[in-house]
Amino acid sequence: MKNRLVARTDARFTTCLPAHRSTLGRQAHASRAGGLARWLTIAFVLCSGPASAQHSIVYSQYLFNGLLINPAYAGSHVQFSATVTYRNQWVNFSGAPVTGTFGAHTSLNKGKIGVGMLATVDRIGSYTNTGLFGNYAFIIKDPVRKGVLSLGISAGFNNYQADFSDLNLREAQDLTFSGFMNELKPNFGGGIFYYNDRMFGGFSVPTILTHSELFNGPLEQLHTPRFYYLYGGVKFALDPRTKKVILTPSVLARVQDGTPLSADFNLSIAFEELISLGSSYRSGDGAISYINFKLSEKFYVGYSYDWTVSDIHMYSRGSHEIMINYRTRLRNIHRDVDCPQFFSH
Repeated sequence: MKNRLVARTDARFTTCLPAHRSTLGRQAHASRAGGLARWLTIAFVLCSGPASAQHSIVYSQYLFNGLLINPAYAGSHVQFSATVTYRNQWVNFSGAPVTGTFGAHTSLNKGKIGVGMLATVDRIGSYTNTGLFGNYAFIIKDPVRKGVLSLGISAGFNNYQADFSDLNLREAQDLTFSGFMNELKPNFGGGIFYYNDRMFGGFSVPTILTHSELFNGPLEQLHTPRFYYLYGGVKFALDPRTKKVILTPSVLARVQDGTPLSADFNLSIAFEELISLGSSYRSGDGAISYINFKLSEKFYVGYSYDWTVSDIHMYSRGSHEIMINYRTRLRNIHRDVDCPQFFSH
């Protein structure tokens, strides 16, 4: 399967105004093994082929919430920024993935470091993966190019749970799916992120440990893959004098252990920092449409819809993702600093 993301970023600075959002999604190809238990069908849908199957969360709005794929993103909004994301994938597909995410980050020490946290709850049928990670970024400012380079790390744990009593199995005595699974496993990752008012780019490995020993036999479909993300984009003001309309093309390349390279090609347009429209093409899977609104200086909302063109489109009406972002200055911490606009990165 080819999991993909969307990437994009603009980077204009002003006094601390809210800055971003996220657009990502998870994708997959359906395995044709008929007669499997309902939730295992979902798991196999996440396969890239009949022999290699791996499960990972993929979002559609990661462009506005880079913390989802890169710990170096922590502190890049300068002020305190908190984002809630809800994703309902493959609507009308029984047991399909449903994901909730909460992330928050801020800069400290006059913008020299960034700290953050990311919590996720991902459910597929009878299987649940709950993650909690802390993020730390060391921030280096480039006064000549007016850019920022961030080096980030993350560390935390995942709690894997499965209640096999919920399954309706053909082989009632199959010991593979008996009882209850509850495993707590640590993990860590790292990345780099650079941005200025004309471009942005990054590289990350969000989770390094795969814990393949935890998932054997049929459960092999659920082990955590190791992803490598390389992405970048540029910003063009359609009118350089006013800069009221900004066009941002971007590309994200994704490499997953054991699968070919996949890519997202993204294009967005922002109008007067009030609304942003965009679309993305995920190689081999489909397209994404998204829209983001600035409700006030502190609140932003975003919605995306995934148009699936792989075999799963015969059973599903696409995927929905909603995001809410809140930003504010913390007194005595962000007193004399500039913050990126919402549609910056």
